[in-house]
Amino acid sequence: MSNSRPRPRRTAGSASGGSGRDQLVSRSLQSAEHCLRAQDFGTAYAHYLLVLSLSPELKDDVKETFQYTLFRWAEELDAISRTQDLLGCYEQALELFPDDEVICNSMGEHLFRMGFRDEAAGYFHKAVKLNPDFSDAKENFYRVANWLVERWHFIMLNDTKRNTIYNAAIQKAVCLGSKSVLDIGAGTGILSMFAKRAGAHTVYACELSQTMYELACDVVAANKMASGITLLHMKSLDIEIPKHIPERVSLVVTETVDAGLFGEGIVESLIHAWEHLLLQPKPRGEDGNCEKYGKVIPAGAVMFGMAVECAEIRRHHRVGVKNIAGICLPASVKFRSPAYSSADSEETSEPYTTEKMSRVPGGYLALTECFEIMTVDFNSLEELKSLATRKPDKIDVPVIKEGVLDAIVVWFVLQLDDEHSLCTGPSEETCWEQAVYPVQDLADYCVRPGDHVMMEVSCQDFYLRIQSVNVLSSEPEMDVGKSFTKNEDLLSLGNEAELCSALANLQTSKPDAVEQTCVLESTEIALLNNVPYHEAFKLAMSRVLSSLTPERPCQAMEAHCQDGELSHGSGQADPAPSASEPFYVLDVSEGFSVLPVIASTLGRVKPYSSVEKDQHRVTLDLISEANHFPKEALEFWLRHVEDESAVLQRPKSDKLWSIIILDVIEPSGLIQQEIMEKAAISRCLLQSGGKIFPQYVLMFGLLVESQTLVEENAVQGTSRTLGLNIAPFINQFQVPIRAFLDLSSVPCVPLSKPVELLRLDLMTPYLNTSSRQVKVHICKSGHVTAIPFWYQLCLDDDIRLDTSSEVSHWKQAAVVLDNPIQVQVGEELVLRVQHHKSNVSIRVQRRGAVF
Repeated sequence: MSNSRPRPRRTAGSASGGSGRDQLVSRSLQSAEHCLRAQDFGTAYAHYLLVLSLSPELKDDVKETFQYTLFRWAEELDAISRTQDLLGCYEQALELFPDDEVICNSMGEHLFRMGFRDEAAGYFHKAVKLNPDFSDAKENFYRVANWLVERWHFIMLNDTKRNTIYNAAIQKAVCLGSKSVLDIGAGTGILSMFAKRAGAHTVYACELSQTMYELACDVVAANKMASGITLLHMKSLDIEIPKHIPERVSLVVTETVDAGLFGEGIVESLIHAWEHLLLQPKPRGEDGNCEKYGKVIPAGAVMFGMAVECAEIRRHHRVGVKNIAGICLPASVKFRSPAYSSADSEETSEPYTTEKMSRVPGGYLALTECFEIMTVDFNSLEELKSLATRKPDKIDVPVIKEGVLDAIVVWFVLQLDDEHSLCTGPSEETCWEQAVYPVQDLADYCVRPGDHVMMEVSCQDFYLRIQSVNVLSSEPEMDVGKSFTKNEDLLSLGNEAELCSALANLQTSKPDAVEQTCVLESTEIALLNNVPYHEAFKLAMSRVLSSLTPERPCQAMEAHCQDGELSHGSGQADPAPSASEPFYVLDVSEGFSVLPVIASTLGRVKPYSSVEKDQHRVTLDLISEANHFPKEALEFWLRHVEDESAVLQRPKSDKLWSIIILDVIEPSGLIQQEIMEKAAISRCLLQSGGKIFPQYVLMFGLLVESQTLVEENAVQGTSRTLGLNIAPFINQFQVPIRAFLDLSSVPCVPLSKPVELLRLDLMTPYLNTSSRQVKVHICKSGHVTAIPFWYQLCLDDDIRLDTSSEVSHWKQAAVVLDNPIQVQVGEELVLRVQHHKSNVSIRVQRRGAVF
């Protein structure tokens, strides 16, 4: 007896159906190829979708062509802002090719440009997992890894003291009867595992980040606690009983606190928890089983502050110069950093920045004693609700040392329970930074003993806000003159420059003058304060323009461009205005830049700025007018181009640029993405003798021993996490290059002298190489753990800007080695430096071994 079932007979209809499908596939392939030749990528993409849906077996045959079609069609959709269609196309493509690293990477690039950084990072990470050797995806992933797993996770998990105290407080609570636990903002799940290990019967943990949720699932499983910890991929505010957890819990544990205590939403989440997820709190004075009552770890906090002088904070949050390379800044323009917050303003959602004050370059000076700002009880629902509605508290703090008032520094003592606490103060060895409230908008920032610093403190929209900072002088009769005092640390100006500035201020301080507030990023303010930077560019630009007109040197501050013609400040007419064209200068620096205005001082120049924000354009116009340049002298280039990506093109159909200024180095200390491609386009747009600035860039580095860089880059084994196995999982997200470093203050021991690692030539590309070997001589014995690096931007062979200088607005970066290399004095190591697009990799080699 046959075991086979009867086979269905193929009818004429089914045969013709298969034949018809084949014909349709064939015709669609032909149509797709025809559309590709006609560059009709949208129609070609539709044909390929039909082909692959009808004949999945053709995937391998048409994969590369399909990818090309998808990418070109996506570019067109992106250009016309059809975002939903673009994302839809990629989702369709990933359904067909779910394990295609190229499509994943491209999807991530589009998401990143749209501002969806966390989602983009996920696609980059998937592309790297699919193909660990895919260099484009690795470069993208390294740049956005901070959005997937923020760097503070590594630092916090390596903080043994923090882990030990949290573990002890949780263990105590569980032993006293708090057997049902909810971990809010679980991260890697370490607090949940502390609770489970302490004997909690049920543990729930919620985490909003998709990446951190998946990471916590892996970590909990690896520690054999998956059956005892329920992980929820959601915000605690969305948890409902009994939908997500069966009943109210007796203990909430959380560490959703930032440097300013409230910035991660701990108040809102605890209000919701007390109202919907926690048992009622134990009445005061009542004993009994804690399992019947609810409590929170941490139980509360005390916030402290201190007024400080700090030149590093000052130069990043206050424009302290009035004259920049001959350009006077008018008094009608008020520059503010994003951390600026006034009593009647909601300009910022986070009214502070953060610093590790123990490592701030140049240090700081305490101008007042430490003072208490407020206390908060996380176990009191009434108190939590009242935080946002309280009237501002007025604080009066006496000054104990003479100095310049630059900021109020804030930290807190986190009281986990009545026995265990953590202090985040600047003198503590802690994983936390401190919150910094820069002081802005005072007539005079100088204080002396006997003065009083006055401020108002509130919790508007659940952020600690320090507003209306003023100084009550001990010498009232001197108050009138305070606004005219000059601090030499703030203004390094000569007499002539001060007079020029004063005149400019008088001319713009008319009763009807409109005050313009311009909010700049802290790096943009630091750039404005970087006088050597602007003077270097002015000199380099004048040299180029002089070389282009040897018979007639550029006349600085005498000639201004007006309506494309030359107009001399001296009143003399140009001998042949109609026959003379200006020099065209294009500045495509990122962010706010006054270089185009400086270029206006160099004679027959038509400068173009590529600033994007309207307030920046208004500010540059006001600066131009205050320096007697016609408003029309400065052009905003993005108004003349349809697409930001087309910013590099001719100024006119028949003209070329004399100078193009590019941003080569990001403020983070990394090379700008696509900079070599931009340089290639720029070279084609230069007139004969024209230059790109910088003309070339030199990268320098040295070998150091730094345990700090190691611990901030990866979790060190299981001892730091009290025996819990977390390191292998979170360390998947470590990156080889640590950016945003201040090398002058990073604890490290130099083991070699600086060496040149790489040259990027924007004007002469044949001098560039993709890889290079550099010999490094060891001058001190130790363990090489990192290779810090920085750059010299060479505007020409004589004029250079160092990104590691103390006035630089750039940070530095470092390659952190996976394993330390022990070295002895006199040894020689070889560094293999490779440059791919904007990514630089450095590997260390010794005696044939590569590390």
